[in-house]
Amino acid sequence: MLSVVVDLGGTNIRLAVCEPITGELTQLETFLCADFSSIDEALIQYFEGLEHGVDHLCIGIASAFDGDYVAMLNLNWAFSIRALKKKLHLTSLYVINDYTATSLALPFLSSSEKVQIGSGEAQQNGVTAVLGPGTGLGVSHIVKFAEQWISLDGEGGHVSFSANTQEQAELLTSLQAKFGHVSVERVLSGQGLVNIYQSLSLRAGLEIKFTLPKDISRAGLDGTCCIARKSLDIFCQVLGGVAGNIALNLNCTGGVYIAGGIVPRFIPFLEQSEFRHFFEEKGRVKGILNKIPTFVITKDNPGLLGASVYLRQQLSK
Repeated sequence: MLSVVVDLGGTNIRLAVCEPITGELTQLETFLCADFSSIDEALIQYFEGLEHGVDHLCIGIASAFDGDYVAMLNLNWAFSIRALKKKLHLTSLYVINDYTATSLALPFLSSSEKVQIGSGEAQQNGVTAVLGPGTGLGVSHIVKFAEQWISLDGEGGHVSFSANTQEQAELLTSLQAKFGHVSVERVLSGQGLVNIYQSLSLRAGLEIKFTLPKDISRAGLDGTCCIARKSLDIFCQVLGGVAGNIALNLNCTGGVYIAGGIVPRFIPFLEQSEFRHFFEEKGRVKGILNKIPTFVITKDNPGLLGASVYLRQQLSK
């Protein structure tokens, strides 16, 4: 019988078989969520391609939930954990937040699987944080306790966005008119980049040329659109400011990591941006923040690695 781990986001569902002792991941598959009407359809298709039955399953999911019923925020999928376990004939089923999973991968990243941005040195076993702009914005922290890594769950992507420059204040005003409450996720996500770009375009009286984040990123990086370039600048500023806030919440001497599908695509741009300036520029506590390192995760599928850590820790109890 096999152990399987899953990383379920708003766009993709990634699956792998997890070796229960070493944590080695094999038989990796990635499906588009849009190709399925429910999670059980995707899981059954994956299971049918395996040589043996599945006994244990751990799902990292991009959603907040409490109890048996799980409804995703950025995808029209919902399910009962008990019913899914019964339908798939599992001995154990663990459902965790996707950034719980991503956070648990952090201690196991090699130096080649992350890129440091700016100064600072991680303290061994210090509190560590991760945030990841993607379809939404995931946030989590981890601490070490009794020789196991414990993830501190939360919904930090939905805290209120606060402005640190006049341009950011104008962006906030624009988004308040559209959404009412403006969460950080409204700025730090794929759609958030679109929100920045459209707000800047409207304020400048210019035509909105792009509606997809990938097109804005491309035009900003290759210099063919000054508004797209400015959108990336502001995105990096806000990312730095939010990362600094997260670092201060629990004094993250283990570092702050950036995950998600957006930032790893433009690391050289991030390195030259004001990201680190806005991370450190917190007035009287700047001396604390300049000692805390920031990293971009470059490893493929860190959520699967973290889900395997969680599953193996649970099975070892």
